[in-house]
Amino acid sequence: MIPLLDLQAQYSGIEQEVIDRVVAVIQSKQFIMGPDVAALEAELSAYLGGAHVLGLSSGTDALLLALMALGVGPGDEVITSPFTFFATAGSISRVGATPVFVDIDDTFNINPDLIESKITPRTKAIMPVHLFGQMADMDPIMALAKQYQLAVIEDAAQAIGAMYHSKDGQNYMAGSMGDVGCFSFFPSKNLGAIGDAGAVVTHRSDLGETMRLLRVHGAKERYYHQLVGANFRLDSIQAAALRVKLKSIEDQHEARIKNAQYYNQLFAGSGVMIPVVRTGGRMIYNQYTIRVSNRSHMMSMLSEQGIGHAIYYPVPLHLQDCFKHLGYEIGACPVAETMADHVLSIPIYGELTTEQLDRVAQVVIEAERMVPTH
Repeated sequence: MIPLLDLQAQYSGIEQEVIDRVVAVIQSKQFIMGPDVAALEAELSAYLGGAHVLGLSSGTDALLLALMALGVGPGDEVITSPFTFFATAGSISRVGATPVFVDIDDTFNINPDLIESKITPRTKAIMPVHLFGQMADMDPIMALAKQYQLAVIEDAAQAIGAMYHSKDGQNYMAGSMGDVGCFSFFPSKNLGAIGDAGAVVTHRSDLGETMRLLRVHGAKERYYHQLVGANFRLDSIQAAALRVKLKSIEDQHEARIKNAQYYNQLFAGSGVMIPVVRTGGRMIYNQYTIRVSNRSHMMSMLSEQGIGHAIYYPVPLHLQDCFKHLGYEIGACPVAETMADHVLSIPIYGELTTEQLDRVAQVVIEAERMVPTH
């Protein structure tokens, strides 16, 4: 068996340290907003280059908090991608705003060339998604945001540590270019907690202070509420575990990048369409997602050989039942719809051996070669 993700292998070298840190939290009895939360925020700030980092209860809550802090609500529109996890558009709807879907390009990210035509007087923000570990093309997005005075919320749930090479010559970390960057630490992520967790990062002091209030029901002092917020707090146990894992995040990134480069070599000339990566930046391969001719056939062969795989994402958001009222029909986002029919993610985690990579590639190539003709 070669699983899609092997958390046991990932924890093998750090498990005792994680356990020790968790036990220390339990012994301290400082379960909520304890010192590990503040320490993690400082360490993430140093890693991300952000002045204000807040640990949160999940990546979904990070998106929701960012929208609330920016005042996005009923009557507003937020432009985003239809090819992403549901939380992206779900958070927009939860604050009463309307998600406006713009098709993607061959990197699986929102196509910046299509954004301007969707901007209306009701547009309040753009929410690009850095999917599968690669940042969206941010220079034109930021230029449009400046031109139309729009906020930018980076959904970087899958992209902590990814970088974008800007035309100004600098490399920017995911989450550092927009007004707010939002991260998920779901256990399957490159930086995964031992439960739900997330974070936001911002360089804006005003937003940092607003989000800090909203995180704890809008109160700076207990029982005195300046704003109507919610409970978005990160618990101390998750913070303690994340502090251990953060120390080796670059090793995880580099191992995944190395594995992806090896896959790329093995798949060359095979007909398997490998991930399209822009030059100059850094993709951290939260997933390694290929495009294949016949996905059902490919999945059947992988299952027969005990190789893990998953579809991210089988139905674009603009075609989900809960968004029928928005009026999108098949053909509205043709690239996203095509990707949804043909993409498949295969194992990429850093602990894979060369033999395992060879085996996965062998089965994928054989399946692509043996695609049924009828």
